[in-house]
Amino acid sequence: MATIENTEANYVVDKLIAEDIDSYLDQHEHKTMLRFITCGSVDDGKSTLIGRLLYDSKMIFEDQLDALANDSKKVGTQGQEIDFALLVDGLAAEREQGITIDVAYRFFNTEKRKFIVADCPGHEQYTRNMVTGASTSDLAVILIDARKGVLVQTRRHSYICKLLGVKNIVLAVNKMDLVDYSQEVFDKILADYTEFAGSIGIESFTAMPISGFKGDNITSLSPNMPWYTAPKYAGVPLIEHLETVEVMTSDDADKPFRMQVQWVNRPNLDFRGFSGQIATGVVKPGDKIRVLPSGKTSTVSKIVTFDGDLEEAVAGQSVTVCFADEIDCSRGSVISIADAPPQTADQFEATFVWMADEAMVPGRAYWMKIGTQMVSASVAEPKYEINVNTMDELAAKTLELNSIGVAELTTDKQIVFEPYAENRQLGGFILIDKMTNATVAAGMINFSLRRSQNVHWQAVDITRSQHAGLKNQKPAVLWFTGLSGSGKSTIANMVEKKLHRMNRHTFLLDGDNVRHGLNKDLGFTEADRIENIRRVGEVSKLMTDAGLIVITAFISPFQADRELVRSMLPEGEFLEVFIDTPLKVAEARDVKGLYKKARAGELKNFTGIDSPYEAPRSPEIRIDTTRLSPEEAADLIVDTLLGDV
Repeated sequence: MATIENTEANYVVDKLIAEDIDSYLDQHEHKTMLRFITCGSVDDGKSTLIGRLLYDSKMIFEDQLDALANDSKKVGTQGQEIDFALLVDGLAAEREQGITIDVAYRFFNTEKRKFIVADCPGHEQYTRNMVTGASTSDLAVILIDARKGVLVQTRRHSYICKLLGVKNIVLAVNKMDLVDYSQEVFDKILADYTEFAGSIGIESFTAMPISGFKGDNITSLSPNMPWYTAPKYAGVPLIEHLETVEVMTSDDADKPFRMQVQWVNRPNLDFRGFSGQIATGVVKPGDKIRVLPSGKTSTVSKIVTFDGDLEEAVAGQSVTVCFADEIDCSRGSVISIADAPPQTADQFEATFVWMADEAMVPGRAYWMKIGTQMVSASVAEPKYEINVNTMDELAAKTLELNSIGVAELTTDKQIVFEPYAENRQLGGFILIDKMTNATVAAGMINFSLRRSQNVHWQAVDITRSQHAGLKNQKPAVLWFTGLSGSGKSTIANMVEKKLHRMNRHTFLLDGDNVRHGLNKDLGFTEADRIENIRRVGEVSKLMTDAGLIVITAFISPFQADRELVRSMLPEGEFLEVFIDTPLKVAEARDVKGLYKKARAGELKNFTGIDSPYEAPRSPEIRIDTTRLSPEEAADLIVDTLLGDV
């Protein structure tokens, strides 16, 4: 194979590839890997820097390498400029067209280490993408344009890196060639950033003056900045720092053993193992373990990998753990050392980075994914929002796109967790919109709330099945939903009368009636409507525990909130009854005169006019009021209920 020289970095393709491919592959296989992110403000040179790293690390695309080798020619200065442009073009085009909306990952390696680099957009509206890239990174290269100094995005991205636990930070002051390689400019930026970093708790970082375009201090020290070798500076080129920085902190292995179960591996009746990646600690055959949230204990019988059984496994390894006993363990469970398990709770204080165009709605139910655990969760009104420029804690009613704030989080059941500062896997989570399945926020658990640890479920002797048995019926919730004026209350009242004549034990919860008492403190904002339905759902659940058939008549305009109530009840006990009445028909009835007031602007947040109604996707019962009379509708609902119940 021809020797290919990079005239700037003087890298030579390793002859070991040609002379001893097995040795080369073995050496390559055992290289450590560094995942890092490049971030900062718009047009600070992130993509150019990545292109320079790719080129100067002799990571030339395979087709280029083969072509050059076949031609047996060296890459000269002109060739270098052409190839460098090819490497950067794909990244630069995205920026020039203004279409960068995701994280661009690039892979390269040097003789000492493999790298995965995430190139994140610098625009403020794409902060969510920066969060995605930083969440799995070991190091962050925060770029600053030497001409502009520390900007808002510099502060924002630095703060997010701190929140996400990225401990290795490189402050790369780029475009030094455009300020005549001035030491004074570099020192001023370094002083400004040092002051800011201290204010947000960044204890240390490595500062470097570079030029991604010219290649200064990228793979070798630049003769244009001889002052950089002074003892007060790092004095090493960027690639050398990336090759030698510690990838994993040693305390990960020193922490108690934790592994989230990703799947249960049971290829046959003689083998049952639990697979996942070890988050922290060390595990060996013979260790006593505890499975949470069940709390069951056992002993590790063996640790299985594709390469054979292990005598020991450590943080970062993906393994299959087998137990000496058959105990309850499934996807989402957490395996820990028996005498030092993680916590379980259902209420937390957490820090959120809001990533959706739609603002956070306090009280709304979202899916919360924390590792392999998936639960329903709601967020309270924020305690405060953080101003990334001043670090001031500002009052806030909600969180908008790219906002960072602190709020209380409640889950519908206990989850296994540790504070994010102690364990990124068991403390970091995302929130997912139940309607669109879009990720709306990234979050970090700070701590569980004391009340969640002190409040315990009190066991009682008379069970819900005994309550229902005394009434000779199965409890259920008939959840009527539809526009105002659709006929919900009328039909619900008829249904209750029919069930009463059949000696069924029922209770009707009507929207207007509930707002006279239980929910009289709530208005009609989106947040208040969500809380209104949550409370009614909790009351309905208690009534079904008493063995009753509960009939509710609420507009309940949001699908996510109706699904929240469904999730509170056992399978099959929630029947969604969609009173399907066109808006024109409901408005024509307008028994209460509400539509007229809404049209006149006298009634704000009125469903169907200036507030949306999300029709059920697949209700158990759909009533078309343009075809069925209230009496016929009630008969259909009762027949369906008794057929199911």
